[in-house]
Amino acid sequence: MNNQIISNSQNTYSFLSRTQCLRVSDGNIKSVLDDCWNAPQLLVIIWSLLGDFDSLEYAWWLQRERKLLSNKGIAVRAIGIGDRDSGLKFCKYTGFAPECLFVEEKAEIHSQLGLYGGLSIQFPLLSVSQKAWLNFLVMCTGIGSPGTMKEVFRGYIGDKKAPQLITDDEFLDFTPLPVIKGSLFNLTGGKGFQRPFELATLRLRNMIHVLSNWNTYMSNTSYLVQRGGTFLFDAQGCLIYEHRDRGILGFAEDMGNPLSFLGNY
Repeated sequence: MNNQIISNSQNTYSFLSRTQCLRVSDGNIKSVLDDCWNAPQLLVIIWSLLGDFDSLEYAWWLQRERKLLSNKGIAVRAIGIGDRDSGLKFCKYTGFAPECLFVEEKAEIHSQLGLYGGLSIQFPLLSVSQKAWLNFLVMCTGIGSPGTMKEVFRGYIGDKKAPQLITDDEFLDFTPLPVIKGSLFNLTGGKGFQRPFELATLRLRNMIHVLSNWNTYMSNTSYLVQRGGTFLFDAQGCLIYEHRDRGILGFAEDMGNPLSFLGNY
């Protein structure tokens, strides 16, 4: 790949149509847009590290809205930073289809699409990985990552404008912590909307999963700060919606309902 940044919608689709990556399902190098040329719409998601909380949370929303995606005939393809092992682990945990997930190890596609590479404060005498860690921690405070702290707090205090996330009869496994039943969240304020601690609980579950599989997901922490993007195309390959992540926990324009934009097209 060259270092020229893709600059417009037609070039974005053309670039993706030519892009080949390792497909998680079989380990083969395939076209990212393979088998989805005839779809009425195409949703391409560029994820950061597969062990990034944004990637895991986004995949959860895709599973939640899989009926909507199917009814609208939307083909979904995702590219994340990692290798096949991390991709398989990611799909097993999230339920995302491995035949729709592609991986790359050096964020070259992110660079070509001009996606936000994250904060890049240069700390002297530190390795690339160590610099990435420090920049990541700084971004977690909201510096170089607008909206992050607001989104963290929203996970704890709830959001009456967002949908309920956990059903009453759902059981959340936090091994080695105790299992939690969904009805417990009714005690924090009722039902029918995102209750206090509901989203924070899902994020805690993701954190436990990543920490338990750290070596699989984080073989290269140099890309901790790299952010992703979302691109929706119509049947002619015209870009009809895009979102470029500006920070941690900023993978959607509407974080209360990240796929709400699909209702506009």
